[in-house]
Parts: sequence; C-alpha cells; structure tokens
Amino acid sequence: MELSHLDAEGRLRMVDVGDKPDTERVAAARGEIRMRPETLRLIVENGLPKGDVLTTAQVAGILAAKQTPHLIPLCHPLLLTKIDVDFEVDEAAARIIITATVRTHGKTGVEMEALTAVSVAALTIYDMAKAVEKTMRITDIRLVSKHGGKSGDVVLET
Repeated sequence: MELSHLDAEGRLRMVDVGDKPDTERVAAARGEIRMRPETLRLIVENGLPKGDVLTTAQVAGILAAKQTPHLIPLCHPLLLTKIDVDFEVDEAAARIIITATVRTHGKTGVEMEALTAVSVAALTIYDMAKAVEKTMRITDIRLVSKHGGKSGDVVLET
C-alpha cells in the first residue's frame, strides 16, 4: 500500500491534489460532552457566568473548521462553502451531542474540517462550564459521513 503523505525516500510531504477534479464534497462529524445534570441545566438556561455557551461553541466550531490547515500540518487550505455546527441536548443522559457538517467544491475532502469543528465546539463548552464542573467528559468524536471525491460516499451513521 502506497502512503500518500510520504515521498519515495520516506519523508513527509503534502499530497499533490492539483490534477484531481473539483467536485462537491460534504463531511459530517459528531461527538459529545457529558456532564452532571445540573451543569447541563445551567448551560441550557444560560446560567453560567461566561455567557451563552452554545452560541459561543457554535461560533468556535465554525471558526475552527476554517482554521484546520493551520492546526493539522498536512491539510490543504480549502474554500469552505458551508459550515453547520448543531447541538442536541440530551437531558436524560446529561450530554450535548455536537454535529458539524462542512461542504466545499474542490479537490479534496472536508473530513478534517468537520472533525475539528466538533472538537473545538466541545472544548469551548468545557472551557465555559469548567468553573462549575471539571469532571465533564468529551467523548466519541468521529466521522459519521462523507460524500464526494474519488473514494465515493461513506456513511457510518445517519
């Protein structure tokens, strides 16, 4: 198997995508942050001293997706055409499920951008709520789907 991020001498390199066609590409990632029920209630009711946690985390996730090539060394800078960061509050399990969907029309996929958006949104929630709970757990960050490109569609979850 040829490793695309290594040259013939085994040195690290950025993959040349110049000859690849531009296609519509979409990726979705998901993760969650678990906490005590009382912490979740404070987040939902905007009762934390740092302000509106979910809006701040949404903006942080969007900004993170845009900054992915500055954070992950071999990611290509991409013109992202859409970034959504959504939250599902699961009171029964005392968790917030974070889903990021990223879209582009280009030569390479946006999986890393979606995963980065979820990760930074979760970290932002942690940062804003850590004053009331330091035992929150960020878990299960994963790719759930990708569409477009040479490797085609991958749907791991709906």
